[in-house]
Amino acid sequence: MRILALGLRLLGSTALLQATTADPYSRKDAVQHEAGRCSMRGQCGSESYFAPQIPCPYNGLAEEPEKSTRQKLVDICGEEWSKGAICCDEDQVDALADNLKRANQLISSCPACQKNFFNLFCTFTCSPNQSVFVNVTDVVTTSSGEDGVAELDNLWSSDYGKAFYDSCKDVKFGPSGSTAMTFFGNAKNYTELYAFLGKKSPFFGSPFQINFPDPTGREKEGMTATNPTSRACNDADARYRCSCVDCPDACPTLPEVASNEECYVGALPCLSFASILVYCIIIAFMVTAVVGHVAYRRHAQRQNERLRLLQDASPSDDEDEGDVVHNAGMLDRPQRNYRINSICGTAFARLGGLCARYPLITIGSSILVVVLLSLGWLRFEVETNPVRLWVSPTSAAAEEKAFFDNNFGPFFRTEQVFIVNDTNESGPGPVLSYDTLHWWLDVEKRISRLTPSGDDTTLDDICYKPTEDACVVQSVTGFFQGDFGNLNPSDWEKHLRACIDDPAEESCRPQFELPLQKDLVLGGLEDGQDALESTAMVVTWVVNNHAEGSKAEQRAMEWEASLRDLLKYYVQPAAEERGLRLSFSTEISLEEELNKSSNTDAKIVVISYVIMFIYVSLALGSVSLSTKAFLNNPATAMVQSKFTLGISGIIIVLMSVSASVGLFAAAGLKATLIIAEVIPFLVLAVGVDNIFLIVHELERVNHSHPDEEIDVRVAKALGRMGPSILLSALTETVAFVLGVFVGMPAVKNFAAYAAGAVVINAILQVTMFVAVLSLNQRRVEANRIDCFPFIRMSHIASHISGGVTYNIEEEESALQRFIRKVYAPALLNRQVKLAIIALFLGFFAAGIALLPEVSLGLDQKVAIPDESYLIPYFRDLEAYFNTGPPVYFVTRGVNATQRDEQQTICGRFTTCNEFSLPTVLEQESKRSDISYITGATANWLDDFFFWLNPDTECCMESGRVCFEHRNPAWNITLSGMPEGNEFIHYVTKWLEAPTNADCPLAGKAGYSSAVVVNTSTVSIPASHFRTSHVPLRTQDDFISAYASARRVADEISDSQNVDVFPYSKFYIFFDQYASIVRLTATLLGSAFALILIITSILLGSVATGAIITITVIMIVIDILGTMAIADVSLNAISLVNLVICVGIGVEFCAHIARAFMFPSRTVMEKAKNKFRGRDARAWTAIVNVGGSVFTGIALTKFVGVCVLAFSRSKIFEIYYFRVWLSLVVWATLHALVFLPVMLSLFGGDGYVDPESDSGLDEDLAARRYRALLPDDDYDSDE
Repeated sequence: MRILALGLRLLGSTALLQATTADPYSRKDAVQHEAGRCSMRGQCGSESYFAPQIPCPYNGLAEEPEKSTRQKLVDICGEEWSKGAICCDEDQVDALADNLKRANQLISSCPACQKNFFNLFCTFTCSPNQSVFVNVTDVVTTSSGEDGVAELDNLWSSDYGKAFYDSCKDVKFGPSGSTAMTFFGNAKNYTELYAFLGKKSPFFGSPFQINFPDPTGREKEGMTATNPTSRACNDADARYRCSCVDCPDACPTLPEVASNEECYVGALPCLSFASILVYCIIIAFMVTAVVGHVAYRRHAQRQNERLRLLQDASPSDDEDEGDVVHNAGMLDRPQRNYRINSICGTAFARLGGLCARYPLITIGSSILVVVLLSLGWLRFEVETNPVRLWVSPTSAAAEEKAFFDNNFGPFFRTEQVFIVNDTNESGPGPVLSYDTLHWWLDVEKRISRLTPSGDDTTLDDICYKPTEDACVVQSVTGFFQGDFGNLNPSDWEKHLRACIDDPAEESCRPQFELPLQKDLVLGGLEDGQDALESTAMVVTWVVNNHAEGSKAEQRAMEWEASLRDLLKYYVQPAAEERGLRLSFSTEISLEEELNKSSNTDAKIVVISYVIMFIYVSLALGSVSLSTKAFLNNPATAMVQSKFTLGISGIIIVLMSVSASVGLFAAAGLKATLIIAEVIPFLVLAVGVDNIFLIVHELERVNHSHPDEEIDVRVAKALGRMGPSILLSALTETVAFVLGVFVGMPAVKNFAAYAAGAVVINAILQVTMFVAVLSLNQRRVEANRIDCFPFIRMSHIASHISGGVTYNIEEEESALQRFIRKVYAPALLNRQVKLAIIALFLGFFAAGIALLPEVSLGLDQKVAIPDESYLIPYFRDLEAYFNTGPPVYFVTRGVNATQRDEQQTICGRFTTCNEFSLPTVLEQESKRSDISYITGATANWLDDFFFWLNPDTECCMESGRVCFEHRNPAWNITLSGMPEGNEFIHYVTKWLEAPTNADCPLAGKAGYSSAVVVNTSTVSIPASHFRTSHVPLRTQDDFISAYASARRVADEISDSQNVDVFPYSKFYIFFDQYASIVRLTATLLGSAFALILIITSILLGSVATGAIITITVIMIVIDILGTMAIADVSLNAISLVNLVICVGIGVEFCAHIARAFMFPSRTVMEKAKNKFRGRDARAWTAIVNVGGSVFTGIALTKFVGVCVLAFSRSKIFEIYYFRVWLSLVVWATLHALVFLPVMLSLFGGDGYVDPESDSGLDEDLAARRYRALLPDDDYDSDE
């Protein structure tokens, strides 16, 4: 697209001021200023050989023109010139017509602007009263030896100037996405517009200086400002009224946008305020109730004391004082059996006995099944494409992207560089200098010659060429046409300033001809600041994109890899030597750095797993071995160690992961890096506690039934723990399975893999691990050393069957003693219960209050390693790039060959619909704070129709101008526009017409890929209308921009009954945020409902199931509140983690809840008189499995999570470490503090534990509860 400034400025120069040579006056003669007299006439040569002709000063009278001249003038300037003398001749009129024709292509869409523009130059050139408002102030000797005009004053009224500027200032030029004022020096008012038109520029503008001075005080010279009739863009005369696109005052009012602002009470969101208010009311009620209860108790106590004073306090010898109840808690021991629990317990006992009886067969068959499932690894694939990871293929965004790519081709590839001068201690400074520009010109030349290794592909082979002549390289060097010869050390600053003011100037346009906008190539400028003070240069190469996997795409990627290496290893160091900083990105950079981040994280993940493995193995070894026993008899410790058993449990975890991956890989489900990094951790987290519980229970059974066979003891242990494992595994699996119904492939695939791994892990634990456990028990009873079973310690004394020492005199562990003696009694104190409920309700209220503060999005900077070269690029992009991304409004099935459809998508014709697509976009751009849309819309239909205007002489057929003698003639009512086959014929011709200086509206450069023409169906199945977003800085900006564009498209579709959707390159990544809050609520809500159902069924109590569900809800809410404080935003990654939190939250709670519903008789007996009813069962649950939950779940996860804090990847540190650490903390607190209290207050009625039938002393020894033996020290009232 070439809009020659010559074609604009000549309107005020030679073509307009050529005159005849009659009576030229001498510069010494007195000039007369009166009506009917001229100031100039005739051409007197030029100042140089290549310069245009300049007029002669002439102060003679105006003359009547020839008839042909009159007709030409009327055709150009209007009927008001049909009579009277004039100050121009036929040659002038011809030149005027030629030059106005070029300007007409910029302004013809607005009749008022066109009329005012033409009137200005018609009056200036031909007015019979020229001398009244034009005064020649200087002359020059021309090449012909005559005097020519060198400078003049041109007096116009300010009213006309303002009306002229106002009528033109909003006229759009669609192909460049800018206003027509861009080509008039970016004038901000009428004085700047006049200054641009009158500025002397012999080769590209006016050959002499035209001044537009203030006319005040010129009356004494006989001069006065001319003030012809002006037209407003919303003129009452319909002939001059402009469309909404070019005239804001002519626009209809768009409906108000429904406010999306959140409800606030003062500075607080309504939800936060309500949460705090409700919590305060609850606390006030609790305080009131407690105070009232205390007052009532004291009153009752005083009444009782008065009664006792009136009675004999000494009992009669005849009175029976009654028996003393030594263990009141056992009076409330459950007496009922729960059939489902009994069936599950029996089934698990049989399964455990079978596996323990045939351990090698069990192990072998388990390994065989896992190997067979793992064969699916042969089809294993990892998905790294962000689009296919986070966007559902059936989502609207994915379908729209596919439609756009299929019809218009994939969006361009971009390579971008920032050169910034911010390395000085004093702060940022100007980046532009002659040396810097010269150096960067050399770099660009080097890049243009760059070829990949083993290939001869250059930038010229892959770049985007709108005019087919040159690549699009948006750079400051474009103002110098990328040529060293144009960069003059003496005037480069002046030239650059001129180009910033007038980018359409011929000498300022880059080789690809599209005018460069300041914001595209310079950064760090405030409004009105000198361009030379810019602190950053921005350079962008635009490369054609191609179908994924194609050879053309591969060529582009290889060239980009070469560019990356050149910039990183050569250009960046060179910039540093010059005191500059260079940051850059290529199209392949982000995906490469994301993969690099994952490789970096893999090391941290592996270390985390190893530490957890070691901890589990050592912790299992301490189950039946105290520190005192180890010091007294190390040989016994070597036998009782369970390191090998721990390693076996870890191997089973890895086997379950391998089997799950193989199973789903065989089914065609691609793995993701999240799966590789998270699922082993997840399975280990949810499976380790089962190992601890089974091992603990077997130790108990070993002492309660020492004479039983090993397979019987193992069967009893699994029979008691199996239902608990089933409960936790089932609820976790259901929580993960819900994720399968999510559209995002990353979440769906993770959910499938995780659910499969949890199920397989649970199955292997109750089969293969039980078999390994039985073999380990045989080793122990044979006195063989752990890890070296071929060595037997024959000298160890034997106290029970098998010859292994189990010293019942050993002290219990410090943790167990603390729980029994201190923690459990203190927790179940009545006052402590109230305090705990108040505290945890406070946590819950705070979590709800913080929910509105959880932001949405995923900052690109946190997804890549801290040391990535993209980090400074993203920072510079936010700081210095002041242009928003393009957005396309795409029409589907809108057949523009039909008049009624044309009216829905045209904008500059009088019969266009009031709320047509371009009109709405124009109006939305005026409220960019809401719509996030700015700038002109590239409207292909309007530009096509204006290209057909015979006045432009752009459309030619057989040497004749198209539509020149058409009936009806071309007009702005659309009545003369083509339809049907004629439309297809001309639009095809237009799309192939080259864009040049004479025909800037031709479609090849700007629209060749914007319109899909189907000649067979005579239709336009797809087209797009391009505009831009405002600069988008934050994730909220991107999310809001996408939501706004979607709103605009929906409103257009509804009002015009057409199918329109918005498309921008970034939309595909932000589509998830349109529904992620609703999706999160649905997913978590469904999981909570299923947890309630499953726990209620398996535990036999709706009340207990509800307590577990409420506890898990509180855990998740507190985690969400922590996310708000820890700056963890909600996105697909954190959604996966929230699903994990639900599953692991159940894991923390399930075992304690089941121990409460099915309390161990032997432990409950020793609660004695301190606890009754639910309190006794809650105490039993804490003492029985509290230690296992703390060591087997909480500490295991804590150890593994802490390692993630050292990850170099921000995404791991933020979205895994912070979330999982909060999970461990909140789940541990709720499971070990809040849950027992709630169960003691509101838990359901318990049931008999069918497996708690062992003898007392043996059971106590098995638990290593030395103090549980009958004595007075155990939890009595004393």
